[in-house]
Amino acid sequence: MSWFSLIASDGHRFNVFEQLPVEKPKGMVIVLQEIFGVNAHLESVCRKLAAQGWLAVAPALFDRTPGEQALGYTAPEVEIGRAKKEQIGNHLALRDIEAVGRWGQHQGHKMAVMGFCWGGTLAWLAADRLSLDACIIYYGTQVAEHLNAIPTMPVLMHFGEADSHIPLAHVQKIASASPQSQIHLYPAGHGFNCEMRNSFHEPSAALAAQRTQKFLADHLCKQ
Repeated sequence: MSWFSLIASDGHRFNVFEQLPVEKPKGMVIVLQEIFGVNAHLESVCRKLAAQGWLAVAPALFDRTPGEQALGYTAPEVEIGRAKKEQIGNHLALRDIEAVGRWGQHQGHKMAVMGFCWGGTLAWLAADRLSLDACIIYYGTQVAEHLNAIPTMPVLMHFGEADSHIPLAHVQKIASASPQSQIHLYPAGHGFNCEMRNSFHEPSAALAAQRTQKFLADHLCKQ
């Protein structure tokens, strides 16, 4: 576990959390945060990926804002996170993600992007811009609003059937616009993958993780 810094195309310097596997990486996964920053949960996601053999890196997108960078899940912290997200916007966040993608190209690995909530939307948008090999989205809140940017690489999506932020009609809209994407529904709500939230649903998280691991192996390891 370590941190390093990169510079985006507009000159902004930001931090990147890096988790290396024990052996030579099988590939690289860019992990994109929710509105809670690169907090303990996102670090744990990176550790789990590294344990499976992937180089996992998570750009600290909140570095563009002052104040606390890693948030918890209380109501006041949710409001702080939403304000930071609105202040940064997708355009600036994508500059940082693009910088990570350029860095990743120099590492010589196949690359995937994986995002959660806001990060899921950013993963969808980044996959349309970057040279990547796979895209994984956990409950991307605004994917349905960006169907003009459909990635050409393989896409795996996880949604909760009881997600109050993403109506099932939006999931159906995504499926119609991108029939080549693998889309799975789970008997859970928003944030079901996060063990630190009340919405955590262990069976759904475990099944989604199993599918994600296979998807990464299929598209980053095989020629």
